[in-house]
Amino acid sequence: MNSKDSEVARIFLKQARHSLTKHHLPRITRCLRLLSEDDIWWRPNHISNSVGNLVLHLSGNVRQWIISGLGGKPDTRNRDKEFAERGPVPRRQLVVRLSGVVTEAAGVMARLDARQLEAGRLIQGFRVTGFQAVFHVAEHFAYHSGQIQYITKLKRSRDLGFTRLPGGKGKAGTKSKVKINTKTLPQL
Repeated sequence: MNSKDSEVARIFLKQARHSLTKHHLPRITRCLRLLSEDDIWWRPNHISNSVGNLVLHLSGNVRQWIISGLGGKPDTRNRDKEFAERGPVPRRQLVVRLSGVVTEAAGVMARLDARQLEAGRLIQGFRVTGFQAVFHVAEHFAYHSGQIQYITKLKRSRDLGFTRLPGGKGKAGTKSKVKINTKTLPQL
């Protein structure tokens, strides 16, 4: 293991923690606060999931893959129960559960090193490396975060103000101060 591998692992884990704790969790929490208790458990049809189910599912997934799979805690997940729940699990309980799981998972990721990320393990019946486990959780969390945001927009009929492109208008209608150096972008 060389120092370059260690630096790549550090950057990868830092970005994964940022994605979960600073990007997606606050968006999900805001969506939960914007929705009524009934809307949190609303399903557009019998084969779709409610926001409440998605929050339970994300909590279970992060706990199983990061806290248990990489952190060594016992795996007590009951995935089917995450989707069978019809509520109402109160909003506050959902926020506390998801926030706690994400905080604990970020702590596990902060303690991982390059060797642990390269090591193979069995999680949810899949043989994966630590890199694959962290990447799976980050992309899975983002995917369901988007579904939660979509349902919130659908139910509230409003822009949530989450997406601001560099150089575009900011929240207060001012130009963003983010500058992109196009010379460093990869050519497609």
